[in-house]
Amino acid sequence: PRTAILNNLEFDHADICPDLVAIQTQFHHLVRTVPASGRLVVNGQCEALDAVLKRGCWSEVVRFDAPAGFTANDMAPGVFDVLLNGEVQGRVQWELTGSHNTSNALACIAAAAHVGVNVQDACLALSAFAGVARRMQVRGTVGGVTVYDDFAHHPTAIETTVAGLRRRMGEQGRIHAVFEPRSNTMKLGVMRAALPGSLKQADTVFCFTGGLGWDAQETLAGLPQPLLCTDSMDEMVSAVVKAASPGDAVLVMSNGGFGGIHNRLLDALRARA
Repeated sequence: PRTAILNNLEFDHADICPDLVAIQTQFHHLVRTVPASGRLVVNGQCEALDAVLKRGCWSEVVRFDAPAGFTANDMAPGVFDVLLNGEVQGRVQWELTGSHNTSNALACIAAAAHVGVNVQDACLALSAFAGVARRMQVRGTVGGVTVYDDFAHHPTAIETTVAGLRRRMGEQGRIHAVFEPRSNTMKLGVMRAALPGSLKQADTVFCFTGGLGWDAQETLAGLPQPLLCTDSMDEMVSAVVKAASPGDAVLVMSNGGFGGIHNRLLDALRARA
């Protein structure tokens, strides 16, 4: 590629890669393919990416989420100014939530600039962007309860997704976090120690335990919120619907279909109404 975004780098895919260094090696293989006339758009907050670039870099590097580069100044939920080296370049106003989406926007702006798109035009385009399926996608609202679908399946993604929804909702409603540790890495339990912290802004937590090789109840037992860990989809749907009240959000997080739980929740909410 002539333009490459290095967004973030954490250990994952534990069934394939033995450690973070192995993944960094793969990233550096990519860096080596970008020509001297190319641009690397790099997350300025990721030390693991800094280590990749120290192995050798032969292209222009533009950073985001770093003072010497593109940054965002939050003005209100879903509204932020885009700055380059501290100078305001434009404003994005959209419906997306979460600091990860803001960072993604900065990366896109920096990449688009490399092919001639000025920052103001990029901000206008992003302001019209309504998101994609399975990223805080509203699957339906019944009786004042909104069911969201999100692909978050790694503790970092879970934390930023929950935090983004909390910022949008404020304290006006509760967040019921419903998640399935489904990826191979999560099933192996490699990231289980980080799970409790990733769910701290949820009001209730429901974990589907089917296929896990570790004890989710034990891992999450320290959470102060009401918690249910079960391998029964019927039990989970029933418990979520019982807990949900008008104004609440049910945030379903999985990298799979999760047994069609979204429609099952909506059907159960309709039946309750």
